[in-house]
Amino acid sequence: MRKHLLLHEHRPANVGGLLLALCATVLTTACSDRMSSSEDRWSGSGELIAMSGGEGGARYACATCHGVRGEGNGYDAPRLAGLPVGYLQKQMEDYANGLRPHDVMRDVARFLDSHERVRVAHHYAALPPQALSPATEETIAAATPALYARACQQCHGVDGVGTVNGPPLNAQPAFYLTQQLQDWQLSKRRNDGNHVMLKVAQQLDEGQIRQLGLYLSEIPPRPAPADR
Repeated sequence: MRKHLLLHEHRPANVGGLLLALCATVLTTACSDRMSSSEDRWSGSGELIAMSGGEGGARYACATCHGVRGEGNGYDAPRLAGLPVGYLQKQMEDYANGLRPHDVMRDVARFLDSHERVRVAHHYAALPPQALSPATEETIAAATPALYARACQQCHGVDGVGTVNGPPLNAQPAFYLTQQLQDWQLSKRRNDGNHVMLKVAQQLDEGQIRQLGLYLSEIPPRPAPADR
């Protein structure tokens, strides 16, 4: 009888331990944001994710805004084709954690898990860059190339082709480039190192920002497609 009582007295403690373990498991699962690799067939490659949106469907498809070949839309969605894979991956991570504010891209980046972000980055980096026709025929000021050389070239390279310190800017939409410089200027975008872009952008006036966007948008991508 004493042995039975001892077993009965210990039973609540064991049950309590099981309940705590169960709660910990539930909480851990609830906190997951799909950072583990997905087994869904639509997440099998970066191209599938870009075209289909992965498990989320067309709402999260990159091609909806950035084009089937990553060419951008010529307005507010930039060219992704041919950009450095590390840069593309970093931007996805920055969208996901809020360092680069953008409501739509935040939702897309947060939906994809870390493995899917890497696959998408590799997919677009491997595509040949293509330029869209300029959306405007506005005249570029004669002083703009010198302005670019002075303010931007050290990090973004001759003709905006990019360096290890900065991504390519050439053949991006003028509106997009202007918008990004304005965001840097206001510290709305702040996902670079040592706030270099904040310092550069705050030295530019509205007209100079517009001119830089126009100038870079008309520089062909490198390497240029064979049919151009």
